[in-house]
Amino acid sequence: MNQTLIALTGFAGWTLTLSFILLNMRAYHTFISSNKIALNNFSPDGSNTPGFGQRVTRAQLNCIEMLPAFAALVIVASLSDQLAIMNSTVMYVLYARIGQSVTHMFSTNIIAVIIRAGFWGVQLALLLFYSYQLLNNII
Repeated sequence: MNQTLIALTGFAGWTLTLSFILLNMRAYHTFISSNKIALNNFSPDGSNTPGFGQRVTRAQLNCIEMLPAFAALVIVASLSDQLAIMNSTVMYVLYARIGQSVTHMFSTNIIAVIIRAGFWGVQLALLLFYSYQLLNNII
């Protein structure tokens, strides 16, 4: 399989994995925790599940925010027969996404925030590069 398609599948799979973690965390707070939260009372930003719950919510939302742009670029590259533009570096998008999410879930200290921003910067730089290259070759 093409590296770009593997990376996109991995990105989607990672997003779904975080959704599964979030589902289990919410089930814990609904059915097991001594401080129960009704299923219809979870805050979309995770603010009523402070700590890990809020961090995993934000990590999952970060994935959802970036996935459409990544998928759109992969679709354009695929439809224009330009996947080669992405193939050599695209796995770094996935690795940086996982690194950003894991760092986000486990710490909010300043060092972790800087590391997380670095991972996000790698993703953003690569996606902007792909966008430029694709447009440059299409126009």
